[in-house]
Amino acid sequence: MAERLTPAVVNISTISLVAAEGAVPMPKVPDGSPFKKFFDDYFDEDSPELDSKRSMQSLGSGFVVGAEGLIVTNYHVISEADRINVKFHNGSNYRAELVGYDSKTDLALLKVDADKPLPTVSFGGAKDLRVGDWVMAIGNPFGLGGSVSIGIVSARNRIINNGPYDDFIQTDAAINRGNSGGPLFDMYGNVVGVNTAIISPTGSSIGLGFAIPSDIAQRVVQQLLDYGEARRGWLGVRIQELSVDLAEGLGVSEVRGALITWVDKDGPAFEAGLKSGDVILDYDGTRIERVRDLTRLVADTPAGKEVDVEFARKGQILSRRVIVAQQSEKERKTAQQPYMAPNGATLFGMSLSRLSAHVRRLHHLDDDVEGVVVSDVEAGSLAERKGIEAGMVIVEINQEIVSSPSNLIERLDRLKAEGKKTLLFLVAKPDGGELEFVSIKLEDVEAEGQLH
Repeated sequence: MAERLTPAVVNISTISLVAAEGAVPMPKVPDGSPFKKFFDDYFDEDSPELDSKRSMQSLGSGFVVGAEGLIVTNYHVISEADRINVKFHNGSNYRAELVGYDSKTDLALLKVDADKPLPTVSFGGAKDLRVGDWVMAIGNPFGLGGSVSIGIVSARNRIINNGPYDDFIQTDAAINRGNSGGPLFDMYGNVVGVNTAIISPTGSSIGLGFAIPSDIAQRVVQQLLDYGEARRGWLGVRIQELSVDLAEGLGVSEVRGALITWVDKDGPAFEAGLKSGDVILDYDGTRIERVRDLTRLVADTPAGKEVDVEFARKGQILSRRVIVAQQSEKERKTAQQPYMAPNGATLFGMSLSRLSAHVRRLHHLDDDVEGVVVSDVEAGSLAERKGIEAGMVIVEINQEIVSSPSNLIERLDRLKAEGKKTLLFLVAKPDGGELEFVSIKLEDVEAEGQLH
C-alpha cells in the first residue's frame, strides 16, 4: 500500500522574504544633485550587504487529489509564503500557485502545471473510522524525504482549541515536524484525514497526533476549487454554553444546548423569531449537546436551506423554520480605552451608572446596546468572581430589559420577593458589545448583601 500511495504524496517547501534584522534602507540621492557622483562612487545599489530582505524556508507535506495538479496541504504550511515549491517522490519539482485557503480549518489548495497526469489519492469517509482502526501516515518529517508510519485511531471528535470547528481524529501513528499537510490513510488506501498538529513537549511525536477528518477536508477543498474560498452557513446569533445555574435561571430542564446571547437584526434567526435567552436544543433533526455541535452543523449547512430549529424559551419548547444564510467575514478593530471612574449605585461590588453617548464612545458600544453601565468593579467582590468587568453593560435581568440603576434594583427586589433562586444577567462586553449571560445565585447575594 505504501508503494502505491507514496508517489502522490509531496514535499512542500516555501520561501518567505522578510526584513533582515538590523538592515538599513539604501539611502537615495535625487537625480541632478551635486552630491550624486560622490554617492555613486561609494555605494552600489546592487550590493548584497545592503539587501534589506532575506529568505526563510519552511517544510511541510501535501497530497495530490487531481491528476491535473491539485494538491491539498495545511494553510499554516504556506501561510507566509512568497514562493511555494512542490517536490515529488521521483525528484521532479514544480512551482505551485495558491488556489485558495481556509484559515479556520487550516486547509489550503495548491495547483501545479505538470506536463503529464500526476499520481493521485482519493478521499474516503472518516465517519466510518472506529477507535482502534489501523491508519497510515505518509509525509516528509524533518525534510528527510518520504516517510511512512502506522498506528491506530486513538480517539474521534477531539477538540484541541485550534479553531472554531475543531473535530480532529487522534492517532498514535508517528507525526513529526514536516508531516503537516500530509495524508492519513485508512487500510484501504483512502485519505481519511489531513495531518495537522501534535501535542508534545519536545516537538517530536509522542503518540498524540491530530488530523482533520476527510469529510471536512473534502468539503472545504471542493469549495476552494469552486469559489476560491470556504463558504459556511450563518444563523446570525452569538451563543454560549449552558451551565447548571443558567439552565435554572432560564427554566430549562436539561443542561444541554446552545444559549443565544445576541441576535443579529439582519440575520435569518431574527427573521424566524428567535431571541436572546432562547436555548437551541435541536437543529435540523440533530440533538444539540454543546455549543460546538451547533457551530459545526450551521457551518456545514448550505446557504438557502430551510431547517427546523427547536429551542426552549421561558420553560416552553418551541420550534421555528429558519432559512440559513451565507456567512460573511467581518473584522472589527477596536482600541483599548480607559474605564469610567466609579459613580452611582453599587450592586454585588459593581458601581452602576446610566448609559450615555460618551460611554458608548468610550467603550465602543453599538448604538443599539441599551442598559446600565458597570463603571467599576470592586476587587474580590461577588461581581468580579462572576467575571463581570468595568465597561460591561447590563442589558437584562431574568430576560427583562433594564434602563437605569434604580430600575435594575427594583427588578432585583421584585424577583427576590417572587422567590427566584437565580438571577440571570445579560451583559454586553466593552469594545464591541458582544453579549453573554452571567448567573448569580440569590443565596450568594444574601451572604454578601444587595447594596453596599
